[in-house]
Amino acid sequence: MSVELLDGATIFNFVEDKQAFEDSVHDSFARLDTDHDGLLSYADMVKELRSLRMFETHFGVDVKSDPDELAKAYRALFCQFDHDSNGAVDLEEFKAEIKQMMLAMANGLGFLPVQMVLEEDSFLKKAVEWESAKIVA
Repeated sequence: MSVELLDGATIFNFVEDKQAFEDSVHDSFARLDTDHDGLLSYADMVKELRSLRMFETHFGVDVKSDPDELAKAYRALFCQFDHDSNGAVDLEEFKAEIKQMMLAMANGLGFLPVQMVLEEDSFLKKAVEWESAKIVA
């Protein structure tokens, strides 16, 4: 994890750089696709969601989560990615959903920069690194 400064333009510009964004999405998809079949199963996605501990902490403090509520939340998130409801997420579905999420974050942040703690392999961290590389070049 690292503390980074970013704003909506950083995220928007990263998503608009088609090659950089698609490379990032492809790398993340390949990491999640543990059986290398070109599809993300519910099990693949739940494994990643559990590792992120999004619902098991509240501002960094562990909280007791109802297993049934967690299962509902994970299923809902999976369904959000599974656009054709076939029980698996392909690369195009994954890319479309990540793009939509990133643009929503960009719109939410607006133009004022904020400091955020970012995971090393997160899309937001990749956006910050992409912008930093552009500045140095």
